[in-house]
Amino acid sequence: QVQLVESGGELVQAGGSLRLSCAASGRAFSKYHMGWFRQANGKEREFVAAISRSGSTTYYADSVKGRLTISRDNAKNTVYLQMNSLKYEDTAVYYCAADWSTRILPTLRQSEYDIWGQGTQVTVSS
Repeated sequence: QVQLVESGGELVQAGGSLRLSCAASGRAFSKYHMGWFRQANGKEREFVAAISRSGSTTYYADSVKGRLTISRDNAKNTVYLQMNSLKYEDTAVYYCAADWSTRILPTLRQSEYDIWGQGTQVTVSS
């Protein structure tokens, strides 16, 4: 079974950039759709981005389109979230998740993801 470990979260000024990484242990990483979600203090966890097994299809929440980019390197068992033009409202704990279903395209629904990492804190100062 895949285990996920996020890294890269830190304190950054508004307008800055970060790259989050999510390293997967175990085999068959390329068989999983992957997603990034986030949870701000006092708020529900929300969808950020998702990527298909091959990396050919990506989805984004409207709030991050044009600023955040999801990608993956199946040879390194890693999925990334490049975060540019960060805003104060991007402050949250960011989680990566794996979907091992047989659906053709990745889903935006967090209830459909089977494996979750422990999260990494991103704090954007205004």
